[in-house]
Amino acid sequence: MAFTFTLKHALTIPVEVDSINHAAVQQLSADEVRALPVLQGNQRAKLADFFDVKQSASEADLMVWVGDCSRVKAIGAELSSGVIRIEGNAGMHLGREMSGGQIQVQGDVADNLATAMRGGEIQIAGNAGDLVGAAWPGSKRGMNGGTILIRGNAGREAGHRMRRGVIVVGGDLGDAAGFDMIAGSIFSFGKIGACPGAGMRRGTIAALGTVAEPELLPTFKYSCQYRPAWLSFFLHELKSVGFPVPEDCLNAEYRRYCGDFLTLGKGEVLVRQ
Repeated sequence: MAFTFTLKHALTIPVEVDSINHAAVQQLSADEVRALPVLQGNQRAKLADFFDVKQSASEADLMVWVGDCSRVKAIGAELSSGVIRIEGNAGMHLGREMSGGQIQVQGDVADNLATAMRGGEIQIAGNAGDLVGAAWPGSKRGMNGGTILIRGNAGREAGHRMRRGVIVVGGDLGDAAGFDMIAGSIFSFGKIGACPGAGMRRGTIAALGTVAEPELLPTFKYSCQYRPAWLSFFLHELKSVGFPVPEDCLNAEYRRYCGDFLTLGKGEVLVRQ
């Protein structure tokens, strides 16, 4: 079954909808879904208080959220299968702890996108806030698998303590990308903020654009300049799925910096020449 949730009116107090997931709704009628509990602040409410709900058999395992959902939190929390499409903006904690399936957002996304993500794919047409694919506060591990594709900009500390997975940003990337990164890959086609890879142990952070070189910590050391064969294959694959990749990126040369030597020192930052 496919469900469409259309926002009735603009929200001033955030609504948390982590109870509205594929496992919960697939065996329910539209009336039962309307009665599912949500939270507005610390007050318990029903989904129907905020959204019109329509059910359709046109597509299997699809959920569509329509309207400015920038104050709707935890859409797609713990998603393991199916597709979620958001026709507008999305709020905090989108796709938190998801392990499979796909989320498509046609607008912008607030902070804490895909916290502790373990699998699946997220595509953002607009911008994303801080802490993309990051760890929960106090947790030793953030993103542990999956793919996040952001066509716009992303904020600070993307990939904080990430262990596996891929984050691609078409625009600018904020300060401290890959902070305490354990492994995984982060790519940006725009400007990268200060101190990328601070505390990283392994993994790759790549500045693919032609803007100014990122401000690296002194605990990174220049290694060499070369043309990574694996990166060319990755960028061709990225282009094949419709992500905008400039042609002059595909076979460019990159300066390689190793670090962070305050930790294990097996990470790398690649800067396009």
